[in-house]
Amino acid sequence: MKKRFFYIISFLLIFCIEVLIALYVRDNFIRPYVGDMLVVVLVYSFVRIFLPTGIPRMSFYVFLFACFVEVLQYFQLVETLGITNRAARIILGSTFDWADIACYAVGCVFIVLFERFFQHKS
Repeated sequence: MKKRFFYIISFLLIFCIEVLIALYVRDNFIRPYVGDMLVVVLVYSFVRIFLPTGIPRMSFYVFLFACFVEVLQYFQLVETLGITNRAARIILGSTFDWADIACYAVGCVFIVLFERFFQHKS
């Protein structure tokens, strides 16, 4: 239960940070790079709420999921489906960028390093 609580708090905190970035940050570093790196940490934290013991290579699966969403952006899913809701467009994204995939990879490396450090401390 302690791990689950940790991931709930992590998810809520990162979600708030992501919303603040989406609404208020208009720069060339935080929004495009840090925001994309944090999104995989957000997804990972969300999954860990329901799977607190984790599964092997979960960070890799989160990376694959993020890449899948990025590929959907390449094929312009938002336009194809005619989605006009601003929040949905932000969540799904509408522009493919190789740099996003690199940011997802950095976020997943951060997850792996954090989890290894955290496991040694418990």
